[in-house]
Amino acid sequence: MLVVNMFEAKTTLSKLVEAIESGRETEVVIARHGTPVARLAPIPRQPIANRIGIAKGEFAVPDDIDADNDRIAALFQERKA
Repeated sequence: MLVVNMFEAKTTLSKLVEAIESGRETEVVIARHGTPVARLAPIPRQPIANRIGIAKGEFAVPDDIDADNDRIAALFQERKA
């Protein structure tokens, strides 16, 4: 765990974030006048592989997805009096 003062955190924020992203640091504590006040830590990432296909079977795609384009366009063009 790395502890940095507020001024150092402001001037080197991108480097601190890079250290977190790369795994060189697990967290960075930011201190003001020597007192810890905030923590910079990684956000857990959801593996992309788990998201692909998440909606499989939830809806049906029609054979001709453009068949209703004119009807849908007309709905958007209707004006309410």
